[in-house]
Parts: sequence; structure tokens; C-alpha cells
Amino acid sequence: MSRTILIVEDEQAIADSIAYALRTDGFVPRHVTLGEQALAVMRSSEAGAAPQLVVLDIGLPDMSGLEACRQLRQFSDVPVIFLTARSDEIDRIVGLEIGADDYVTKPFSPRELVARIRVILRRARAATMPPQPPADAGKPIVAGTPKFELRALEARVLFHGQPLDLTRYEYLLLKTLLESPGHVLSRTQLMERVWSGASDTLERTVDAHVKSLRAKLRAIDAQEEPIQTHRGLGYSLAGA
Repeated sequence: MSRTILIVEDEQAIADSIAYALRTDGFVPRHVTLGEQALAVMRSSEAGAAPQLVVLDIGLPDMSGLEACRQLRQFSDVPVIFLTARSDEIDRIVGLEIGADDYVTKPFSPRELVARIRVILRRARAATMPPQPPADAGKPIVAGTPKFELRALEARVLFHGQPLDLTRYEYLLLKTLLESPGHVLSRTQLMERVWSGASDTLERTVDAHVKSLRAKLRAIDAQEEPIQTHRGLGYSLAGA
């Protein structure tokens, strides 16, 4: 599998420092300066050869990094780490809600960035290839009226027999709720289990992913509302 990391940064000095830290840690850096170039690289890369992660600057010359990430999420679930000179909370929230995995504010330590990359890649591998799954991992898990089938070996979930098109974190969030039907899990608990190791992850990110999950469930059955909100407490999956 490719160990390539795509750096999308128009400041050459910053890109060079990231590339050096990546090479020192055994990765292969690839650098572009524009959002359109990054999208072209990801679209044209063959399976198995695509970059494993994208380090994406928000302030690019041709488009916002946020817009580049929105377009990227239309065809790829590759992990993304944003780089920005701003630390506004609204930027962090928007970035995480549209699918970023982490957020780094300039100036930053390239070595710390590489450490974050390693954490995110480990988490991504765990989501797609669960280690030592339980013997009943392929059996249906039923919670309340809706029927969910958790296929851990395939890292996917079926709802009423139809596969859900889930992002990495939507899958992990739904899997976590499925494993404890009827139990109320706080946002903090969900953050620890789903976004474990991600720095600066915000509680609002949980809400955003619950909202997107609900939309995908309603697309299959508009009458069901399996994910319950408990005001001031958290979320649960309707129990039997």
C-alpha cells in the first residue's frame, strides 16, 4: 500500500519542512500548491497507489481548503488534516463537519504533525480492517423496530437489508451505538470511542455526524428514527 502523503500548501518553506519530517519518518511526500491540483491527483490515482492522507492548507490561491475538502468528499474518504493560520472555533467546526480528521494551527511542529498523521492512519485502518473480530461479527444486530446488520469484517452496516453509504466516522459512530442498543452515550463517550486520539475534536462534530447519519437512514425508511436524542445527556439507538 502507498505510504504517500499529499501536501497541499502554497508556502514552499512550510511544505519543505513537512516533507522533510515525513521522509524522516518513512513516508513519501508529494507536494502541490493548488486545490485543483490536489483534486486531480486524488481523482487520477489508481487504487492502492493513492495518497494515504492529505495535509490541506485552508488558505490556497485558487480555492478555499474547505471547498477543496467538500469536493474531495464527493469521491474519496481519504483522511484530511487541515493547516491554517487562523484558530477561530467556527473554522474548526466547519472543517470537522465537512469531513476533516484533524486541524493544525500555524505555527506548528512538523514532527507533531507526523505523529498526528500516524494516529489518524492507525484509526483509519482499524475502521476498515477490524482486528480479531468476534465470532458473531457477521450476524445481524437488531435494535427496536429497525433492523441493522453490522458486517464488521467489511466495515459496513445494512439497514432494512440495504447497505448504507457511510463515511469512516459515520460507520464508527453507528457501530458504537449498535454495540450498546438502548444505552445513552454522552458526546464525550462517543468522542473517546469514535474519534480516539484526535486532538481538538469538538463535541459539535458528534452532532453533525448524527445529523448526517439520520439523513441516510431516512433515505431508506422515512418513518423510522432509530437514533434518539437525550437532551443534555447524549444519544442512543432505540433498544429492543
